[in-house]
Amino acid sequence: MTSPLGTLQSARIGTPTRHAPSPHGYDTGLFLLRIALGLTMAAHGAQKLFGWFGGPGLDGTAQFFTMSGYPAGKTMAVVAGLSETLGGLGLVAGLLTPLAAAAVVGTMINALAVKWGGGFFAPKGVEYELLLTAGAAALALTGPGRYAVDRVLPGLRAHRAGYGVAALVLGVVLAGVVLLVRK
Repeated sequence: MTSPLGTLQSARIGTPTRHAPSPHGYDTGLFLLRIALGLTMAAHGAQKLFGWFGGPGLDGTAQFFTMSGYPAGKTMAVVAGLSETLGGLGLVAGLLTPLAAAAVVGTMINALAVKWGGGFFAPKGVEYELLLTAGAAALALTGPGRYAVDRVLPGLRAHRAGYGVAALVLGVVLAGVVLLVRK
């Protein structure tokens, strides 16, 4: 005589209860996130550096940084523009992904600090910057996926969470240093 538990268990044998996630779906999702986040950041950096896409260019960005309490506004504009542009393009290509993501996170921490008083929601809220920060941090921790330049670089082929953590710590520390010099 079988117990009800034995009958239930035997009914499950051979029946898949869970499907493993598709590695291609995972990699495609990371690729899509890298493209969207990276192009967004690169475009914002190009606005700062070159005035493209209706941006203020270096002089206008320098004035903004000076008005926001940062010393050496033009230098800060160059640093922010390069961090956004190179970090964004690095994410798009999946090149040195933890460092590219850390550059974005560091820049976005400063953007969050400047806009923090505006609340959460737009037009002066921080939800946009917070989403970009979280997306970049997630990419630093998960890695770029299979469709990335990092996959062909020795030492980066297999992403290590430690690389992402170390890069994020570096980005947060550097962002903190920049915030300390702000008035």
